[in-house]
Amino acid sequence: MKQFFHKITAISLTFVVLFSTLSFTVNKHYCGDLLVDATIFGAAKSCGMEMKKNTSDKDCSLAKKNCCTEKQEVIEGQDELKTALETLRFEQQAFIVSYIHSYISLFEVLENDISSYRDYSPPLVVKDIHKLDETYLI
Repeated sequence: MKQFFHKITAISLTFVVLFSTLSFTVNKHYCGDLLVDATIFGAAKSCGMEMKKNTSDKDCSLAKKNCCTEKQEVIEGQDELKTALETLRFEQQAFIVSYIHSYISLFEVLENDISSYRDYSPPLVVKDIHKLDETYLI
């Protein structure tokens, strides 16, 4: 049960770190003061009320205000989680290197099981000496 809760907390903390560092953009299309569409991925759909610009005749032009607006909001995540190894002091670098080396060496598998008593047979027990002498380790 304890391992289950450890896994749940590890996964939830992973998601917290992931979403706190995630950056995304929200595109919004307003027609007047009314929000028509908002999207996270891609461009927002328009309402079809955009004014077409007529650039053929520069002398005779009527300036009419467009009622539609496009807004783009950029939501930036944290960028403080990247720690460069160069900014650490020598003692901290030595600690990190020794920790990683000791952690990796935990998983090394010995190729042969070395036992020095493999060629010797155990002694024959004729009598239980502790009972005969009545000496017990307390």
